[in-house]
Amino acid sequence: MSSVKEIIAKRVAKELHDGDVVNLGIGLPTMVVNYVPEDVEVILQSENGFIGMGPAPEEGKEIKNLVNAGGTPVTVEPGAAFFDSSMSFSIIRGGHVDVTVLGSLQVDEEGNLANWMIPGKKVPGMGGAMDLVVGAKKVIIAMTHTAKGKAKILKKCTLPLTAKGQVNFIITEMGVMEVTDKGLELKEINPNYSIEQVQEATEATLIISKELKNMEV
Repeated sequence: MSSVKEIIAKRVAKELHDGDVVNLGIGLPTMVVNYVPEDVEVILQSENGFIGMGPAPEEGKEIKNLVNAGGTPVTVEPGAAFFDSSMSFSIIRGGHVDVTVLGSLQVDEEGNLANWMIPGKKVPGMGGAMDLVVGAKKVIIAMTHTAKGKAKILKKCTLPLTAKGQVNFIITEMGVMEVTDKGLELKEINPNYSIEQVQEATEATLIISKELKNMEV
């Protein structure tokens, strides 16, 4: 049986298309690379300065200076290119990233995102998240549905925002939600949960799609 994080990462991978330039955030999103279908070729961009990132190396074959933005060892694919931070952010801010996948502390029904700090707690900084969610053509939030039983999908974010109105999709272990002009639409549901259970774990009011499908788990 797949773990919660595996369920989320596998479903996010289905949103990636051949030729997409994709940026994967720190944590759970980095798992997505392991589930990209074999017939789909995506180009992974790492904000710390390279494009053509591959999956995690085999144990013992790590290269200490080859890491992703979170400091985790990675590999590179043939044709990968390395560059400085200004070029990296020119790619991001210039609209050349097709999809960015990020984790989050909170997201709300207006597509607002809060994923960089909790007031009073020490944080390293926002990193490239602010630039990524504004610069990417499609923003997917990949996260667990709740945190210690508390809803993370809200009517209105209460933590400091990373960006306003930029989220397109939210994918959790419970389902797939799209941010629309009318609110959050539940498009797919994990068959292990009922609609009532998903709504109970969600502060925002969900619009149930007329074409609601089962999420593959």
